[in-house]
Amino acid sequence: MTTLASPPTRAGEDVLTNSGSSAAWTSDDPLIKRAREFVQRGELADAERLLTANSDSTASAEMLDLIGRLRREYSLDEPALIAKLRPAIGDVTPEDLRQWRQAGQVQFRVLDGKVMYFRREPANIFRFCGDAKKRREQHAKAAGAKEDPKPTWTLEAHLAEVIAAAESTGQKEVAPVRHRIKYVVTVVPQDVGARTGSLVRVWLPFPQEYRQQKDVRLISSSPAGAVVAPNCAGEGPMTGAPQRSTYFEQKVTDLSKPMAFEEIFEYTSYAYYPRLRDEDARPLPADFPREYLAERPPHIVFTPELRAKVAEIIGDERNPLAKARKIFHWIDREVAYCAEEEYCLIPSFATKALTCRRGDCGIQTMLFMTMCRAAGVPTRWQSGWETKKIGWNMHDWCEFYVEPRGWLPADPSYGVRKSDDPRVRDFYLGHQDAYRMIVNRDYGRPLCPEKKSLRSEPADFQRGEVEVDGKNVYFDDWDYTIEFQWK
Repeated sequence: MTTLASPPTRAGEDVLTNSGSSAAWTSDDPLIKRAREFVQRGELADAERLLTANSDSTASAEMLDLIGRLRREYSLDEPALIAKLRPAIGDVTPEDLRQWRQAGQVQFRVLDGKVMYFRREPANIFRFCGDAKKRREQHAKAAGAKEDPKPTWTLEAHLAEVIAAAESTGQKEVAPVRHRIKYVVTVVPQDVGARTGSLVRVWLPFPQEYRQQKDVRLISSSPAGAVVAPNCAGEGPMTGAPQRSTYFEQKVTDLSKPMAFEEIFEYTSYAYYPRLRDEDARPLPADFPREYLAERPPHIVFTPELRAKVAEIIGDERNPLAKARKIFHWIDREVAYCAEEEYCLIPSFATKALTCRRGDCGIQTMLFMTMCRAAGVPTRWQSGWETKKIGWNMHDWCEFYVEPRGWLPADPSYGVRKSDDPRVRDFYLGHQDAYRMIVNRDYGRPLCPEKKSLRSEPADFQRGEVEVDGKNVYFDDWDYTIEFQWK
């Protein structure tokens, strides 16, 4: 294993200002602004003609790329969505889709004059449409479907174990779980435009050493020559790689032969359960880093609408822990979880969440971060994987700062738990379970070594990134597998 030096910082650049977004969404070029207006109206062909005829800038190239990604995200026409729904709702009709569109219960866009549906539907239909859920249940019952067996592992039982261990020992880091993970990304050269001799570069997610996440070890990697980015250290200004990776590069020798990039690693994750009381909270020290309270466009922006909503939520509250709790509870009540578009297509995470009142873990988290900062409570991003024995996935959450307790975890999408026990109910404001893998301690930071092309995910880093001859290979064009062992 080789360890890389820290990611480079360009002269005059403060790395904490990295936007985590494509230049297509942040450029002030009038032509790019006009193209954005076309895209926002769904007039993709007009945007493409404008960009192709008038600009060869980075922002223009990236906007053309994003238009292609947008078409992939909304690739279901009416017959295709009905075909996906038929196994669950046998009598679904085009009229059902029309009604669900009017009610805001199905995710769609009108692209170049045609209604196109989100490719992950019917996921959101079954979240937001009571009629569809009822008909699915009736269809399953009529087909004789059996109920799923009760799980042998539950998150609620784990939280009870964490609370009991912390209270009996007085320790903050409890209930450790040793993880062993095998992660493999596979690329077929002929499917991604490679040639014999093409250089394939791959970045796979790798865990950080951070407080409750310890004893990280790379067990093996393939092909040979993998290099691990430096661990991100520091509680104020960060050093190392805030988005940590294992990096591979290899030349293509056989266009038809799949190229597999594999890492096996171990780490121990502890649950984190500090004792929190409002009366213990203190004002921030005068020298506290201001970047954790600042705007960071385009995803962290204090719009007039956001400032007004924060003022409404917190009222005259001055206690920082109580402020964070009020914001956390408001998001839990008001912002519904949904299957989300790829983040590269969302111009501003916090604005999207506040406007639509829907979002997945990262979108809800960014709204919490933005609202807390606007209320004077520092926040910073954290993400990687949720590694539960049932229901593992890529996942985003964050940290907020309360003096004298320091940086505390917050998971807005896990939200307020349904429990009569207040310790369980508000567990995910200030505490964390042991089934996590922290890869990122910030968003939108350079990979190590830096990737030159527009990343498939400019903000987050969880699945990995692939590049062939300096060009990005989008998520759809490669495969990944994950194998877990828990000890």
